[in-house]
Amino acid sequence: AFVSFITMQFQLCSVFFTFSLGTRTHYFGRTILHGGAKYRATGRGFVVRHIKFAENYRLYSRSHFVKGLEVALLLVIFLAYGFNNGGAVGYILLSISSWFMAVSWLFAPYIFNPSGFEWQKVVEDFRDWTNWLFYRGGIGVKGEESWEAWWDEELAHIHNVGGRILETVLSLRFFIFQYGVVYHMDASESSKALLIYWISWAVLGGLFVLLLVFGLNPKAMVHFQLFLRLIKSIALLMVLAGLVVAVVFTSLSVKDVFAAILAFVPTGWGVLSIAVAWKPIVKKLGLWKTVRSLARLYDAGTGMIIFVPIAIFSWFPFISTFQTRLLFNQAFSRGLEISLILAGNNPNAGV
Repeated sequence: AFVSFITMQFQLCSVFFTFSLGTRTHYFGRTILHGGAKYRATGRGFVVRHIKFAENYRLYSRSHFVKGLEVALLLVIFLAYGFNNGGAVGYILLSISSWFMAVSWLFAPYIFNPSGFEWQKVVEDFRDWTNWLFYRGGIGVKGEESWEAWWDEELAHIHNVGGRILETVLSLRFFIFQYGVVYHMDASESSKALLIYWISWAVLGGLFVLLLVFGLNPKAMVHFQLFLRLIKSIALLMVLAGLVVAVVFTSLSVKDVFAAILAFVPTGWGVLSIAVAWKPIVKKLGLWKTVRSLARLYDAGTGMIIFVPIAIFSWFPFISTFQTRLLFNQAFSRGLEISLILAGNNPNAGV
């Protein structure tokens, strides 16, 4: 039994189990909140073909990647502000299981993806993912072809007032990040006044206005494209100049800038989650295009956080060899030519 347990760990069975458990948890929770129970494939089949990065992202973005990043962000904030005693060993012992869950949710689909760390496949996947991400949706366009169409499909389960209210209540948890972090910034000067929190919201509002400016479509302003680019450039320079002045002449520190990122990223996601929950109202207010641009920005950032480590590992050929050996260990032990299986019907495979 002990040998079998060790063998299972080397085969990353714990990673697969943790990931599959996340799948069940996500869809059980969605069914409880919104109804619409139906069969969901858990991916138990034996996969011998390479699945593109964009396809994995579409399948697991909301069920695993977003939640994995949320857990990772919580662990980073806990390390920065909540853990004071015990040193590195104490933090590792307290958080290793949570880090294991977060990493499993973020990278398991790519670890178990054949040829997932081959450089040529990675380059092709990145090109395919960016084409999908920036391809505009429309009538008859499917989610496999366009991010906009996929995003609309992902929001289809929120269809009644009760579901919208529940989504809003659950999204309020993201605002706790901001509330906790801003009072640990040097700029707050140890003040616990509520004004500090409202100032942080004012800064977030300014960033939202900046997003509106950068989200303006040049094609919609054909005769003012040069002027629009000038406005965007001036806005960017003013933000950078204001940030430098604040760091130099106020108590705002460089550390506070990174702390603000830890605070505003989850808050922005919370605002976005509430906005998509109340989609009809947001559309009437004329803010839906801005919300969609913000959602695309978050998905682009999430994808890059996952993609960059994969690209780095793909630089080392032995990683791909190790992955192939890991995935098809039994086939190797039985003397099978796994390269023939992976080649499929390619007539040039033996050339």
